[in-house]
Order: sequence, then structure tokens, then C-alpha cells
Amino acid sequence: MGIERITSSLDDLIEKAGGCAVIDGGFATQLEKHGASINDPLWSALSLIKDPDLIKRVHLEYLEAGADILVTSSYQATIPGFVSRGLSIEEAELLLKKSVKLAVEARNKFWDATEKISGYNYNRALVAASIGSYGAFLADGSEYSGFYGPQVNLDKLKDFHRRRLQVLVEAGPDLLAFETIPNKLEAQACVELLEEENVQIPSWICFSSVDGENAPSGESFKECLDVINQSSRVTAAGINCAPPHFVHTLVQKFKELTAKIIVVYPNSGDIWDGVAKRWLPSKCFDDDKFELYATRWRDLGAQLIGGCCRTTPLTVRAISKVLKEN
Repeated sequence: MGIERITSSLDDLIEKAGGCAVIDGGFATQLEKHGASINDPLWSALSLIKDPDLIKRVHLEYLEAGADILVTSSYQATIPGFVSRGLSIEEAELLLKKSVKLAVEARNKFWDATEKISGYNYNRALVAASIGSYGAFLADGSEYSGFYGPQVNLDKLKDFHRRRLQVLVEAGPDLLAFETIPNKLEAQACVELLEEENVQIPSWICFSSVDGENAPSGESFKECLDVINQSSRVTAAGINCAPPHFVHTLVQKFKELTAKIIVVYPNSGDIWDGVAKRWLPSKCFDDDKFELYATRWRDLGAQLIGGCCRTTPLTVRAISKVLKEN
């Protein structure tokens, strides 16, 4: 397997954005602000069934805030998850495709409107199809521990991800976003699937971290990135849904360990209790801090920056404003 990565629309977008493009922010957070009830194993994917128009509305809010990349509402959308709710496999696959369709429609609607306005400061956004970790499907918090049990091996993880990957690619996103990967084994599964399925669009693989130094499993990021570095199909690697105060050190570490594009979109710093299914109070970043630190992360080498859980369009607006002004 070669290690020359695919040059792509992602590289073009980063160049147009001045060297650092902006990812959107917390999706479920914004759904809940609009009244969606998503305390459910499907989480934000529940809105694909109940309120797809709200999904498109949230995408538009992030575009208006300056996001260059929209991440689809498919993070916790899985075929077995939908089937467990009584849907057929065909209906589940249509919902996965709908997650991409809604983001593409929002992007096109927004771009058609802004393109006609003189002096606009927006880029034509890319749509990243979200592929959450196996732990996200389990909905037991294991995406933050990396412990899936001895019965989960490489083949099981590839079998779990394969059909969802195929369906999402068929739906026509611009790129794939593997999110909150907690261990080396699942990173290996993602890399091998991209190769086996001959995926031609760029992808990123993001890990979470609970200690600011290693993957949640306790494995070093060197071990995890050694796997990713062997793939020409993975364009970017980084961190998502980790506390923002970890990001500075982790960007430095990733910059030393990989030549991939570095992507970071931390949460607000609040702590998710995966067992109790609630956010625990903590000292979190406000939007002013994101604005301050986004430039530091960029200067350290991050080229894709956004927010994850508990961040909002206001956060993204602050990030976009400071990155595009400086």
C-alpha cells in the first residue's frame, strides 16, 4: 500500500480558506436548542426519522456562521441501530443516504444564495459523511474507554462498518469523517476498509482522548498513527470530542508523528457521562477562548479546526472570524 496521499477537494478548500478551513460545531447540541428530544441510543440520528427539516436548518445555521465543512447527522446512524427500532434494512440505508442528501441540499441552497452577493466571504462548503465509532453504536460510553471486550476483533469491526461505509459513499459526500475512534484496532479496521472498498474520496480519522496524551484505550498515538500513515486514502488525522485544553499538546504531537493534514474539533470541555447519559459540569471553554486558541492551534499546524459537542454556531462564527481575518 502506497503512502502518497490522494490530493483532493479538501486540499483545494484549505488553500481557498487561507491555509486553515473551518469545520462546523456540535450537531446534537443545536438540535436540542431547537427543542429536539434525542436522549436515545440513536442520538442525533433520531432526527433523521422525526424531523429532517430541522437537520437542514442546523446545517444552514453552521454555514451562515462560516463553516467550510458540514459533518452529516450520521454519527450514530447505523443499520443495526435503525433495524432495532423496527425499520427494514432498506429503510435504514435510505436514512443513511438522507443524512448526506440533507447536508448537500443545505450546502447548495446556501451557496446559490451567497454566490449572488458581492463581497461575500464564504467558501463552497464540503460535506463530510460522519462515521461514528463502534462504541458510539453501543451507546455505552466505550468510545471514551476504547474497551470493546475480547469478542470484538478486526473482522467484527470491519463487518460492522462495511455496509454503512458503502451506503454513505454511494450517497455522494465530498469526504468521509471517522469520528471518536478510541483504539488502534478500530483505526486499522477503517484503514483496511477504505482500501478493500477502493474508496476514492478523501477521509479523515479522528481519535478521542481522555488524558491528553494517548488514545482512550491507553495506546500511544504513535501506535495509532503508524497504522494511518501507511494509507494513501486517509488524508487527515486528528482529535475530536476531547477537551479543548488537550488540543495544543496533541497538535504538536500529531505534527511530529504524521504528515497527514491535522484536524481538531474539540468539545466545549464539558464531560459526558456515558453511563448516566448526561453532561457533567466542568470548567469549559467559552467562544472567546475558542477564538483565542484557534489561531494558536493553526499556528502549530492544524489545518482543519471546528467544534464538537456543546459548541454552537456562535463558537464556529468566532473561529471562522479570527481564522479568516488573520
